[in-house]
Amino acid sequence: MIVPDKAWNADDWNPEFYRYEQIADWIAERIQDEVYPPRTVLSEIQLQMYFGVGRGTIRKAFAILRERGLIITKPGRGSVVRRSDAGS
Repeated sequence: MIVPDKAWNADDWNPEFYRYEQIADWIAERIQDEVYPPRTVLSEIQLQMYFGVGRGTIRKAFAILRERGLIITKPGRGSVVRRSDAGS
């Protein structure tokens, strides 16, 4: 999983939305653009560091992505980008 070198700062956040919603949208864009292709393992730790948020915020973002059918999460295995045909 790749995250940009420059981390988010206070100016990057939109105060009209929860941070976890913005993170979910950011990841979803990268999944749709195939920056994160199917079978990419999403790293909670890398995302926490990039966005400067806690684990709970990343997990809420992952919950949104699961609801959208973009990722699957397996206990002890992590969260992975699903194939676009949802045949995973």
